[in-house]
Amino acid sequence: MRYKGSVYRPPSEARSLIVQVTYGCSHNTCAFCSMYKAKKFELRPMNEILEDFDMARQAYSKVGRIFLADGDALIRPAADLERILEYIAEKFPECERVTCYASPSSVHKRTPEELKRLRERNLTMVYMGLESGCDEVLKKMRKGHTAADIVAAGQKINAAGIELSVTAISGLGGVELWREHAMDTAAALSAMKPAYIGLLTLMVEPGTPMYDWVREGSFRLLDSRQVLEETALLVAQLDCEGAVFRMNHASNYLTLRGTLNEDKQAMLQRIHSAMTGRTDLRPEYFRAL
Repeated sequence: MRYKGSVYRPPSEARSLIVQVTYGCSHNTCAFCSMYKAKKFELRPMNEILEDFDMARQAYSKVGRIFLADGDALIRPAADLERILEYIAEKFPECERVTCYASPSSVHKRTPEELKRLRERNLTMVYMGLESGCDEVLKKMRKGHTAADIVAAGQKINAAGIELSVTAISGLGGVELWREHAMDTAAALSAMKPAYIGLLTLMVEPGTPMYDWVREGSFRLLDSRQVLEETALLVAQLDCEGAVFRMNHASNYLTLRGTLNEDKQAMLQRIHSAMTGRTDLRPEYFRAL
């Protein structure tokens, strides 16, 4: 396989065939993110994409899952995506699911009919970053959308029959906005009703505006106990019946998992156990993106 630059994938795509259909991220201005700074966003030539699938077919006897990279594959024209999905079906009839990252912008560019056609061609799930449900946090983080925009995009994905996996970031509101961040993020997730919720914890990466803000003191980070307090408030307010909740990323201080809403109390008990020192936290030096 041929890859341009660093390639990022969700944790659940560890065993997937990864093929770049775009390079970089179509937004790429979020103040906390360093992932695609070394790449200029562009659409990968279609002939190269199809050639990669041909090479993968020769190399692998079975491909059960495929992840379309990079940071916003859904931004490609719908006709391109349909062709890619049809080629996957032709080359990999055994493939059970195809997934990709999406942004609110790319979702809103697609008509409901286009999204439904993509689902019919086996685009089974998209990953989208909410990051925060608080508009003040989103504006400061240069997300480029309001919470209402992002919620509407998630609801549009659900309406097309495509599963939705949404990420949020603990600590993104800092000391000043932690409560608003927790409450508003829980409200946004509850309105989106994703199939999967992934909660990461803020990591400060060199080369980002966030890194500069922390160094100059204009952004005050939460410590591990404050992150747990924020997480407890967020989880307590969630109402996403049937959603799979995961807080098992390397950035998290505490590993937490369950199915909402049935496991909410058990997860809250585990958070409170960690807050009182009865459950070990991941050491700071083990945290990573």
